Amino acid sequence: MYKLSKSRVILILAICFLGIFFAIPNMISNPESLPKWWQPVNLGLDLQGGSNLLLKVQVDDVIKERMASIEDSARQILRENKIRYKNLNAGDASVKVLIENASSRSKASSLFAKIDDGIVINENEDGSLEISYSDVALNKLKMRIVDQSIEIVRRRIDELGTKEPVIQSQGVDRIVVQLPGLQNPEYVKTLLGKTAKMAFHLVDSRSNAADARRGKLPANTRLIQSVDGETLVISRKPLVGGENLTDAQASFQEGQPVVSFKFNSLGGKKFGEATKNNIGERLAIVLDNEVISAPVIQSAILGGNGIISGNFTVKSANDLALLLRSGALPAPLEVLEERTVGAGLGADSIREGVTASIIGLIAVVAFMLAAYGLFGVFTTCAVFMNLFLMLGALSFMGATLTLPGIAGIILTIGMAVDANVLIFERMREEVKNGRSTKDAAEAGFNEAWGTIVDSNLTTLVAALVLFYFGTGPVRGFAVTLAIGIATSMFTSVTVTRLIITAWLNKYKPTKLPI
Repeated sequence: MYKLSKSRVILILAICFLGIFFAIPNMISNPESLPKWWQPVNLGLDLQGGSNLLLKVQVDDVIKERMASIEDSARQILRENKIRYKNLNAGDASVKVLIENASSRSKASSLFAKIDDGIVINENEDGSLEISYSDVALNKLKMRIVDQSIEIVRRRIDELGTKEPVIQSQGVDRIVVQLPGLQNPEYVKTLLGKTAKMAFHLVDSRSNAADARRGKLPANTRLIQSVDGETLVISRKPLVGGENLTDAQASFQEGQPVVSFKFNSLGGKKFGEATKNNIGERLAIVLDNEVISAPVIQSAILGGNGIISGNFTVKSANDLALLLRSGALPAPLEVLEERTVGAGLGADSIREGVTASIIGLIAVVAFMLAAYGLFGVFTTCAVFMNLFLMLGALSFMGATLTLPGIAGIILTIGMAVDANVLIFERMREEVKNGRSTKDAAEAGFNEAWGTIVDSNLTTLVAALVLFYFGTGPVRGFAVTLAIGIATSMFTSVTVTRLIITAWLNKYKPTKLPI
């Protein structure tokens, strides 16, 4: 134990140096001037103030839109196949149609099942067919609506420049939005209140923006701006709506980044006819009344799948795919709860958290000094190094520190000396048994190792369970606790061992100071 290899000493010192290095920005009054990769720990909503919103995704509205779309598809199928029907109408969660002829009803049922994935057809006693989604498909649809709504919210929130926003689902149809540092929830509500609508419009190649501004705008067209500043003249009526888009992903074609997309059956048919009749024309993809892309139609796009090619980079292709997915199933958002945390309250929380940490640290140090003397001093050095490593790890990870996270740090201060207490008590036992100073120190570290691992492993399991099942502040506490366990094991065993080894080799004591 008193002979540590040079490589091991260098590794221990290197880890300590990195911890201190990444913890330094937290002690600088103006960290904004530092590089992005060298920043302090992000403070959560409860520490720096900000806005908290609880939103409800109106998934029922989207399902009603889906039913209306299924009604249109069913009507078209019945007309194309010359099937007589009555009372075709869409409800909130299903579409009903009366078909009196049994043979026609059976034929219609098989055709309806192809309208969309997850469709189920039920036949009622009165001879009517009821089209709806299966429970599994309906749950998947609701989850997709919420996920896409979160993408829309995140994209809009990013425009605010808010640092480290927390945007996550809560329950089945709710979204929690936490915006640290933002004290104006009204503006946020206005921003999120806009429903994202996706549509595909044909660009009028016979007109240009200059003629339109001089009063020569053709009928049934309008001017619109693109994201790159270009002004386009597009048709007022969309060729296809974004509600028919089911998926979009970035991919590669001939080594170049492209965006692949997929429509449902109705959207695929409309899109196929539109592209077939307008080859060589530009197709404007409009999201939130802004053209995000306007590619040229190279050929008819049939089958409900297509490729958007252009001068894409991998990043821009991913961004466009995200926009397409975000607009595929837009749903209105209702603000259920809003809460503003003042910056002063956050400052009070930080001050009280720091005060509690200092009191805890003083108490731990006083106990170790009283109980173990010089070895208590060594332990104190390890505890301070543990704090630096924790702070450095949180800063390096870009983690967000909340009030429960501070509680995790305070808890870790007390836990950081557990291993040293086990080691020192083992040393005392070995000394009583008549072993030499160096042998007793060696045995203290070696024999206590198993107990140290067991005790910290059980706590780590608890932290992982909290992280997996918890949300928000609970996860913040779990992350801080897990990092604290790892750093405390490192400092309690390796750092303390290095200090004691150096002391033994230099002074060669005949008695341990414990």
